[in-house]
Amino acid sequence: MSGKESPTAGSGGSQISPLAPRGGFPALPVIGGVRLATARAGVRYSGRDDVMLAELAPGTVIAGAFTRSATRAAPVLDCESKIGHPALGGAAILVNSGNANAFTGSYGSASVRALTGAVADLLSIDPARVFTSSTGVIGEPLPHDRILAVLDRLKAALAPDRAEDAARAIMTTDTFPKGAGTQLDLGGGTIRIAGIAKGSGMIAPDMATMLVYIFTDARIDQPVLQHMVSTSTRTTFNCITVDSDTSTSDTLLVAATGTADAPRIERADSPAGRAFHGALHEVMLDLAHQVVRDGEGASKFVEIRVSGAASEEDARKVAMSVANSPLVKTAIAGEDPNWGRIVMAVGKSGAVADRDRLSIRLGDILVAEKGWVAASYTEEDGAAYMKRQELVIGIDLGLGEGRAVVWTCDLTHRYIEINADYRS
Repeated sequence: MSGKESPTAGSGGSQISPLAPRGGFPALPVIGGVRLATARAGVRYSGRDDVMLAELAPGTVIAGAFTRSATRAAPVLDCESKIGHPALGGAAILVNSGNANAFTGSYGSASVRALTGAVADLLSIDPARVFTSSTGVIGEPLPHDRILAVLDRLKAALAPDRAEDAARAIMTTDTFPKGAGTQLDLGGGTIRIAGIAKGSGMIAPDMATMLVYIFTDARIDQPVLQHMVSTSTRTTFNCITVDSDTSTSDTLLVAATGTADAPRIERADSPAGRAFHGALHEVMLDLAHQVVRDGEGASKFVEIRVSGAASEEDARKVAMSVANSPLVKTAIAGEDPNWGRIVMAVGKSGAVADRDRLSIRLGDILVAEKGWVAASYTEEDGAAYMKRQELVIGIDLGLGEGRAVVWTCDLTHRYIEINADYRS
């Protein structure tokens, strides 16, 4: 029986999430040294593009972060082995939706070799510089021959301004394509950053059922870029959760083509390095939030702020315990200010907690403090606040300086419908 990495369709048949960013897909800066193309291979879906190819200029350096699942998919293992290789010649990223190529044994590895070898021949680059990702059903062999059949078409369609098409091609149950970008002036030159992502269900660190591809024209050394990516992942993609389930296929790749006219970034702690790192983090956080906003069946976007913990680790434990609690998430869906469920989630988190020092807020509303409901709190105020589409739950443990922020969504009946119908 096949497993689940990301369910069916959604890239055309599903109603767009009510939490989707206003204005649709953003206008992203075009990145020098990046060309994108999409094609309709019919891996699983019909009537839509389901394969994306990114061609990257010679000298491009690539950093990445991946799922730490013990059952990682073949493409993930292959990508992990290639990060940090010398940036000799061009590079490429090939992505398909509809099939995760996970839990497919030696066949999965053979599919990766077939695809990376064919793309390398197609673009005249080293196979060690070809990265692949797959997202979709687990446990079914990837029909890679269908992808091989459209490679020539992909090469012919390569263009620098195809980011939205690429974002749509990698969607599974996503209801909208996800993109974010920025640019910054640095040392007399401009650096541009543009990223796309997919993700909707099976979202929980590390790193969520996500595929994320970020492109920049920055001139930066690979170890410095890798440090920035790893650091920013901890406070972006590893701080979101939809359903507490961790994927086999999470992949984040950041490619820097070096085509910008700004000076080379050689140190993360230099003024240029800090500025670029801040801009990269901004793009990563934007994409992470969009994944939560497209959580399967989501109707509420929830930020959980924990302070006063004995340590940052404890703060994170509490935040994720609340964010992943089905009781908390269903109360949010029902617009019920049942703060007792928050108390429950704090208590079960494994973090140090003291009932009489704990305080809880819904937005600016003080709900509970000193082991009891706050004297100023009224159920009417709580109920009115819960009707909002975007919520903030504040928890102060009163024990120390540890802090954490995570983002999640509610759990609705639509989530059950989407996942019960998976593969049908």
